[in-house]
Amino acid sequence: MSKKIISDKNNLQILHEDNHIIIVNKRAGDIVQGDKTGDKPLSDVVKAYIKDKYNKPGNVYLGTVHRLDRPTTGLVIFAKTSKVLPRLNKLFLSKDIKKTYWAVVKNQPPKNTDTLINWLKKNPKNNKSTAYPKEVTDSKKAILHYEVIKALDNYYVLEINLETGRHHQIRCQLATIGSPIKGDLKYGFDRSNKDASIHLHAKHIEFIHPVKNELISIEAPLPNDAIWNACL
Repeated sequence: MSKKIISDKNNLQILHEDNHIIIVNKRAGDIVQGDKTGDKPLSDVVKAYIKDKYNKPGNVYLGTVHRLDRPTTGLVIFAKTSKVLPRLNKLFLSKDIKKTYWAVVKNQPPKNTDTLINWLKKNPKNNKSTAYPKEVTDSKKAILHYEVIKALDNYYVLEINLETGRHHQIRCQLATIGSPIKGDLKYGFDRSNKDASIHLHAKHIEFIHPVKNELISIEAPLPNDAIWNACL
């Protein structure tokens, strides 16, 4: 499992890079792709890094494989070639990429270990998902597994493995059991974090490289704040 930081320049922390893929540790507040805010997306920062490092003329290709919510931190994979992008997309669709998250919650979950199954429906007007116990119109099945791995003075640390990748899935499902993530006002936490982050971190990712056929296992260092530091 790699924690090695290859590059940490211009607020871009690169954890893995080869000819085909690049994996970065996203900061809270970064958007992965451009949106209506007009803020510079992480994808553009990575393109600029590649252009500068390899002295590439013209436009740089970079394929976005998946996204993390803006207030969330952790691992994001990008494709450096058009050849590898559909292969990475296929790995996500077939659930052959294992993603592990850590979340900090104030309220202890009902069980120390559990599998949560809900049907999530996204409301595009407020960019929020609602969880239902049974299927409703336009809903999608959401499955995650969690385990309480540490009790802090005022919080609990959960390790989460996703079976599905739905809109705001972890945030919504944890809120449904009465354990919203620290700082997540949208899903019921009582106050925001000063930097507008939430304590949800995409910590570990593991998959077979779609070109090299080698095991890639990467772990992203936690953000440097008092609560995350207490989790270690």
